[in-house]
Amino acid sequence: MGKKTGPNPTDRAKSGTKRSLLTDGDGVPLALAVAGANVHDMRLVEPTLRGFALRRPRPQRGGRKQHFCGDRGYDYTAVRDLVKRFGYTLHIKSRGEEVQARRANPRYRARRWVVERSHSSMNRFRRLLIR
Repeated sequence: MGKKTGPNPTDRAKSGTKRSLLTDGDGVPLALAVAGANVHDMRLVEPTLRGFALRRPRPQRGGRKQHFCGDRGYDYTAVRDLVKRFGYTLHIKSRGEEVQARRANPRYRARRWVVERSHSSMNRFRRLLIR
């Protein structure tokens, strides 16, 4: 067991890890934070936002906005303030809200699947699977 493992609350307290991943709009990983499975998502936001391998381009006024899309695990005032301080436009919707938005507007584009697809490819990559 390493430092980045902790009791998994959903799997009989077996040791596990949690990854917090930041991707671009196409799902390319930009930043990653790893912690024990028992760490709440909101605790990993700052390490993830600071975890860029390369220098993050600064958001420019009047330029293209940088968006932060998260689920209900990030719906806290502290997280909202932190994300705004980093210069992101914040979007937090639960799965149910995305389904309703798609029904109301057929051109609505869900954003959550991009990160979920990146997590899936990491789970299937054998060298990352066995630590």
